[in-house]
Amino acid sequence: MQINIHTDSTIANTAGLNEHVQSVLESALSRFRDNLTRIEVHISDTNGPKGGADDIRCVMEARVAGYQPIAVTEQNATVHQSVAGATDKLKRAIDSALGRLQDSKRHATGKNAVIDTAEAEETAE
Repeated sequence: MQINIHTDSTIANTAGLNEHVQSVLESALSRFRDNLTRIEVHISDTNGPKGGADDIRCVMEARVAGYQPIAVTEQNATVHQSVAGATDKLKRAIDSALGRLQDSKRHATGKNAVIDTAEAEETAE
């Protein structure tokens, strides 16, 4: 799983920030490791140098094998709060998407089993 972290000009892209974001994502999304190819993280300050409450935005986009990209956004007071909130949202979104993907595969398999049984009954008669 590749993690790319991007910041705007008002937020310093330091090694500490990169380590924090990677550790949070890897621990939260470890169970999806085999399904994820890449995660893009974009952190920005919506008000820039003017300041303001809840103005740090974190957008995360996960690339899931066999599925459309999944994107979430969290806006909060600090970088750490925004990253944590976006990570929680992303975890729920991936869990939901993979559940739907597995359900559709399960339903497809179930339909084939019903058709195969019906065909077997027709050929037996």
